[in-house]
Amino acid sequence: MKWWGWILALLPAGVGILISILASNEAINDPVLYVRGNLTALVVFGGVTISIITIAAAQIWIHTQKKHQKELQEVQQQASEDRRRFLQRLDHELKNPLTAIRAGLTNMAVEPLGDYLLEEVTAVQAQVLRISRLVADLRKLAALEVTPLETTTVNMAELLTEVISVLEDQANTEDRRLSLILPNAPWPLPDVDGDPDLLLLAIHNLLDNAVKFTVPGDTIEVRSFEEGSDIVIEVADTGPGIPDEEIDRVWEELYRGEHVRGVPGSGLGLPLVRSIIEKHGGNMELRSKPNQGTVFSVRLPAG
Repeated sequence: MKWWGWILALLPAGVGILISILASNEAINDPVLYVRGNLTALVVFGGVTISIITIAAAQIWIHTQKKHQKELQEVQQQASEDRRRFLQRLDHELKNPLTAIRAGLTNMAVEPLGDYLLEEVTAVQAQVLRISRLVADLRKLAALEVTPLETTTVNMAELLTEVISVLEDQANTEDRRLSLILPNAPWPLPDVDGDPDLLLLAIHNLLDNAVKFTVPGDTIEVRSFEEGSDIVIEVADTGPGIPDEEIDRVWEELYRGEHVRGVPGSGLGLPLVRSIIEKHGGNMELRSKPNQGTVFSVRLPAG
């Protein structure tokens, strides 16, 4: 119980004792205030009784709240564990069949096939690849929930430069205007404490997402700056934007908006990014305007 709770609980007892002292004082001649011993004791007893009842009720309430909180945590932990086991089982059950299917399709592709059959094999290969990526992302999500972070000092300026360099080497980034804006004065971007591999994966997923939903001629900007005790990283693009009714749902696992059904993806990229950032003690925000573009903001505590 908080200190102010104890004060409130003991207040009746204190008032009762104070009244008894005043009432017992022989120097008080006012007959209204002058109360003899038996009534004085009754006042003290009443004040102490009220305080005891108040403290007991408060303790019972605190105990009940703690019990409910513990039960809720146990339910949440059990649900998380069940979900992790399901993802692991799904990964195990799908990995071998997918590997066999991909190998068989690869062998078929090298055989002389008619145009129609070649198109069909290519389409099946694309879907198998999509499922393989989905399984891989599910595996990452499951592992992220139980694997402790291997933290070290991460130079975010170097990490962002590396991500941009990797992205520029990808064939699908041709004709996009990529830019990285980092502070130089009066001091460079602070470091953060975290897992460099996971942070690299998170930022790369955001940029890869921006590439998928833009077209040649669009602009993709990565901006980073210090704000208070945090580092803010923004990935902005001039793509089609996200409809208002879908903004809150993009963080849901496996959710795919109506306007992106034709774009390759598993629907797990953004949930994975948010899990990584939250595991580092950060948070994410999203701003978007249809037909203008989207900005994903990552906020991480500076080292």
